[in-house]
Amino acid sequence: MEKRRFFNTRMIATVGVLTAIEIVLQVIGNYVAPGGFTSLNFSLIIISLGAILYGPVVGGFLGFVSGTMTILAPSTLSYFYSISPLGTILTCLLKTTLAGVLAGLIMMIFKKYDKKTAGSIVASILVPIINTGVFAIFCLVFFMDRLTEINPNNIASALFLGMIGFNFIFEILTTSIVTPSLTKIMEHVSTNKED
Repeated sequence: MEKRRFFNTRMIATVGVLTAIEIVLQVIGNYVAPGGFTSLNFSLIIISLGAILYGPVVGGFLGFVSGTMTILAPSTLSYFYSISPLGTILTCLLKTTLAGVLAGLIMMIFKKYDKKTAGSIVASILVPIINTGVFAIFCLVFFMDRLTEINPNNIASALFLGMIGFNFIFEILTTSIVTPSLTKIMEHVSTNKED
């Protein structure tokens, strides 16, 4: 049996398209913010999709692209960068890159046991959880001043209600619902083209 190469033409083309979509979605998310700290972030869907289809390297790459775009967002530059440039860069890059890598690793485990559907659901739920978890930890490390501005008496409330709340719920719902469906569609299209 011939072993498939990791980098083939279809994979490179698909990752290129996913990268372009990631950039467009991140730009839209950077400028559509219906409430203060909240943004409509659909880019986690693409990170999840890349991790599920191609593993941790592609998931991490798409996460890195998303993190880079987040650094360049006007709200990031004005709200976080002014407090800690290093903290901002580390937060933005690590939260999405780590989410993509770990989702890809989880998917590899599920594929090993031929549980692709379950794996795509778990991986797509994991991406927003890791993204938000890393963001929360880094906020406590680098951006405590911002949290005390939001609610000086209750840091946890400032973090979870002021900065994370709606955004996390939106991200986990959209990513966990849309990604497994897109995965099935892309696998179906890919299988039909190979026949």
